[in-house]
Amino acid sequence: MVAINSTSRRPLFPLGKIVATPGALDALARSGDSPHSFFMRHACGDFGTVCKADWRANDDAIASGERVFSAYVTSAGDKLWCI
Repeated sequence: MVAINSTSRRPLFPLGKIVATPGALDALARSGDSPHSFFMRHACGDFGTVCKADWRANDDAIASGERVFSAYVTSAGDKLWCI
């Protein structure tokens, strides 16, 4: 299990198929942020702005191969979710 609020420099789980909603693509276009940076944070255990309970649930999900949920804010102030 990954300790809460810790991050790795290496991915902790495979991302699988990557898709994006039109809203997420618009938010990324507005900000100019790279989607790759958010995906890497997600895969490496930096779950962004989720609460401590969700962070702990993500730690457990990684150990059991379940869904991992992250939330980030773009440089333009839009919220993005990685699931």
